[in-house]
Amino acid sequence: MEALFFNVDTGFLEGTVRGYKAGILTQSHYANLTQCETLEDFRTQLSATDYGNFLANEPLPISTSTITEKATQLLVDQFNYLRTNAVEPLSKFLDYITYAYMIDNVVLLITGTLHERDTHELLDRCHPLGVFDTMPALCVATNVEELYQSVLVETPLAPYFRDCLSASDLDDLNIEIIRNTVYKAYLEDFYNYCSSLGSPTSDVMQRILSFEADRRTVNITINSFNTELSKEQRAKLFPAIGRLFPEGNNQLAKADEIDQVRQVCENVSEYRSFFSESSGMNGSAGDESGTAAQLEDRFFHTEVHLNKLAFLQQFQYGIFYSYMKLKEQEIRNITWIAECIAQDARDRMQDFIPIF
Repeated sequence: MEALFFNVDTGFLEGTVRGYKAGILTQSHYANLTQCETLEDFRTQLSATDYGNFLANEPLPISTSTITEKATQLLVDQFNYLRTNAVEPLSKFLDYITYAYMIDNVVLLITGTLHERDTHELLDRCHPLGVFDTMPALCVATNVEELYQSVLVETPLAPYFRDCLSASDLDDLNIEIIRNTVYKAYLEDFYNYCSSLGSPTSDVMQRILSFEADRRTVNITINSFNTELSKEQRAKLFPAIGRLFPEGNNQLAKADEIDQVRQVCENVSEYRSFFSESSGMNGSAGDESGTAAQLEDRFFHTEVHLNKLAFLQQFQYGIFYSYMKLKEQEIRNITWIAECIAQDARDRMQDFIPIF
């Protein structure tokens, strides 16, 4: 039934985003980029792709931050085009995608205000997709208390922030707790909204959001080892969705070392490979950071795989979310290769995550 009326409102935008996806860099493009000797060569190679002459007006020498900024701006322009032409329920779905960036931006502003930084400077560092109409109002705040009240009143994130700590409790540790508490509420809300849309959107998005929830659960667990965060506080940060929920979450809340995290993840067949062939699984402190970095890499690989699968189904909104995630990974890849060229670190140039 969804196929019968889907194309009336969304067929054009689905075709558009599938066209955008055809422009994602392939292995042959990456092979050419990794052969570049200078960033000037790098710019020339990129101009032969869908990126076109997006760096044509930039003076030499080009910095890697400029490349990242311009590539991100192209993605933002594409997203805004889709969002402008969307109608309900797709427009609300696209709004949900922006909430993740809004959370990062608001937390950045809170952190800056806590450290008495100029909030107008911080605005320049905010992700453009997370900018909302009332964001300049947050810059009027001169202390954390004012900013916190502004967030509750002026932003679309108010329902997520409402149950967080009060402004008087804010310090660096509590800001991270707030970030994760808000993100947990956002993920659960987005998951429920996607479920309300019905199949096939719910099938695709539940799979992707469940993985995202599990990734956050595992990362929170590993990052909280040897910190002041109590196990009770840790458990409250875990999203109540995902393949690990609820038994896995309960076990991770009590974990004291990375080996226990591995045992929990082995209960889910797709997650077993995350820890396979990892050195230092005995949980010693010296190896934990290396294992965590390796784990993050495998998370990114799995995320790319799940987002590619979304394009195999038609008549669903998951492709809009997946395209954004794949494009973000591509920008990370481009930035990585550009950094390696700039720093002449050719031995590490292949450590990116190819998409197609």
